[in-house]
Amino acid sequence: MQEYLPILKKSNLFQGVTSEEIQTMLTCLSARLKHYKKDEFIIHSGDYIRSIGMVVSGTALIIQEDFWGKRTIISEVMPGTLFAETYACIPSSPIEMSVLCDTECDVIFMDFNRIMNICSSACNYHTRLVQNFISAIAKKNMVLTKKMQHMSKKTIREKLLSYLSAESIKASASTFDIPFNRQQLADYLSIDRSALSNELSKLQAEGIITYNKNQFTLSTFSG
Repeated sequence: MQEYLPILKKSNLFQGVTSEEIQTMLTCLSARLKHYKKDEFIIHSGDYIRSIGMVVSGTALIIQEDFWGKRTIISEVMPGTLFAETYACIPSSPIEMSVLCDTECDVIFMDFNRIMNICSSACNYHTRLVQNFISAIAKKNMVLTKKMQHMSKKTIREKLLSYLSAESIKASASTFDIPFNRQQLADYLSIDRSALSNELSKLQAEGIITYNKNQFTLSTFSG
């Protein structure tokens, strides 16, 4: 796992922890590395979770599927990002979403109980790890809150502009890339792909946005 130390050091979980401390902690947390292929499920809905996961290479998607197989993307999981931590807190409840590889992925799994309980060696940086873990959960809740803000909009146009505005603000630029292709964006916003494409074309025709694949530019407009 040494090759992934740069990713781990930049993650919210190991913020402020040295490379040497991380290596010691990975042993303490019974960390294990697993490789997945593109379109392979890391976790299936209905699984019981006792470990938290962190993608260290590639990207994955957290998705929900209804009875008829309609898919909604909850969020994207980038390198250094945790997933399944909420359900690891309540291992008696099955997870209600799936984690699917968008590309080939390497994932590190860590024992949740070993994160929350001080190890026998009483390492003096374990307290920082617990604090970082709580902070990571809080940041993820903020991301989900932002998605709820997009979803609360009444029209497809409003949902799109809410999302694109947030991405522009995050990038601190009027031109930016989004992490989703068209189908994934439609799934993320829970709208029909054809309707999404039609609205994007209208927005571009009106000069509100320009786009090429997953790169967008927002123009100043009123209304």
